[in-house]
Amino acid sequence: MYISTTSVVMEKMEPQRRVYIFLPKKHRTALAKKYKLDHGLVIKDLSTNVNEGILQAYFRQWGSITACTIKKSPQDSDSKSASALGYVSFSSEEEADTADWAGPHYIGGMEVEAKRVVSLKMDDPEG
Repeated sequence: MYISTTSVVMEKMEPQRRVYIFLPKKHRTALAKKYKLDHGLVIKDLSTNVNEGILQAYFRQWGSITACTIKKSPQDSDSKSASALGYVSFSSEEEADTADWAGPHYIGGMEVEAKRVVSLKMDDPEG
């Protein structure tokens, strides 16, 4: 009898932090058959002046936002300015896809990079 090590580990572990997974749609569909998923976008190159409210207001035009977080990275010596990384979760896969396809996105006067991701559904959306 063969037991997948990955599935045993995934079932036993309780995620402490949200993990964002970038996968092609066909693989997201396969993953969704085994696990409950949150569908969203990771937003790179955000200005540090952008907060969760601004990010939510911008992406609300494509659907219902279930979670929104921003992590600010400190300014490094090679860069002239600090940047932030954001995550926006939508209530459905279709809404996340529509928001992704609507790009390029300009938030806070700057073009940002949006990547379509999934993450395992967690009780605490801010995880």
